[in-house]
Amino acid sequence: MALPYELVLGWRYTRAGRAARRNGFISFISGVSMLGIALGVAALIIVLSVMNGFQKEVRDRMLAVVSHIEVYGPGGGPLPDVNRTLAEVRRNPEVVGAAPFVGAQSLLARGEDMRGAIVRGIDPKLEPQVTDLAATSQSTLDRLVPGQFGIVLGVELARNLGVREGDPVTVIAPGGQVTPAGVVPRLKQMTVVGTFDSGHYEYDSGLALVNIEDAEKLFRLEGPTGVRVKLRDLNRAPEVAAQLETQLSGDFLVRDWTRQNRTWFAAVQLEKRMMFIILTLIVAVAAFNLVSTLVMTVTDKRADIAILRTLGASPASIMGIFVVQGAAVGVIGTLAGLLFGLAVAFNIDIIVPALEHLLHASFLPQDIYLISRMPSDPRSGDIVPIALISLALSFVATLYPSWRASRVNPAEALRYE
Repeated sequence: MALPYELVLGWRYTRAGRAARRNGFISFISGVSMLGIALGVAALIIVLSVMNGFQKEVRDRMLAVVSHIEVYGPGGGPLPDVNRTLAEVRRNPEVVGAAPFVGAQSLLARGEDMRGAIVRGIDPKLEPQVTDLAATSQSTLDRLVPGQFGIVLGVELARNLGVREGDPVTVIAPGGQVTPAGVVPRLKQMTVVGTFDSGHYEYDSGLALVNIEDAEKLFRLEGPTGVRVKLRDLNRAPEVAAQLETQLSGDFLVRDWTRQNRTWFAAVQLEKRMMFIILTLIVAVAAFNLVSTLVMTVTDKRADIAILRTLGASPASIMGIFVVQGAAVGVIGTLAGLLFGLAVAFNIDIIVPALEHLLHASFLPQDIYLISRMPSDPRSGDIVPIALISLALSFVATLYPSWRASRVNPAEALRYE
């Protein structure tokens, strides 16, 4: 099947412009435009993939300690009937695990050192159902025996207090005890029975775990203050939280993990959006270099345009020829950028260590950053818009030069030929 002559001539002009010696400068500008589009597309894919990777890494470390959904009792007090609440939560088909807990802000003291922390009372047998950290630290949590008042500290919290396994720690509970001498804070000495390392500094430096029965005695509660829930799909947490609010019998406060960390996720999304806009401008600059390339090509091909017009070519056909030529540069540049960007994004765990070894440098020092490796998570939701925007910008850049070509007067173009 014969191709339209506009497509054939446009592609021929693209190749001829590279081969003809007298068009060397035009070919150079065209090559720079193509390279700029490719590098812009590749930079967008690599940067957004790395940002997605960091977001996923931090989210996974966060959810190793934080459950997908937390259900709190009325007014922040104990649950009226914890067994009924657990049964109602587990009826939801998206729920894979549920466990009661007690949580309160407290002070932990060791000698002159004192640190604020969240003391969370857990059931060591049920907690592995709702957090990955508990599942991987089961042997440590089994040491939280009711009545022995053992405590498990985050590694950073233990380091700040200067304690190790077997050392005593004083827990100062909120509220206080009214005595004739006034309000006296409630103190309880506990024994450190282990530590945990979630990889997330906020929790490693500000979370302590105790047995739920010991926590109820310490904070003078008549039962758990909430239920922690794990789902099959963490991304459906807002939807399931809304369902639980209507399914539970009673006035409960239901919060999912996205609401608990709303500020952090909003900041990450804003940063990602701004990086997308900035890098898209780079692609736009490279794409609009096609304007100067095609304008020079039109000037060089005035005689050819005049001959085509005298042979019966319409202005729309002339315009189509140069649209094809410019679009070819945009398509090739976009495809090259996609291939290069995806190659780097999928192999960044190999490329970055190789560069660190070659340059004798560490991009993410382990003693400074929580994440010592460069993560990457390419997503089709980012890659497809990048490709479409690049192609659209390249096409728009061809319109003015192509329109100019269609307005060439054959008589004037051939006057000095």
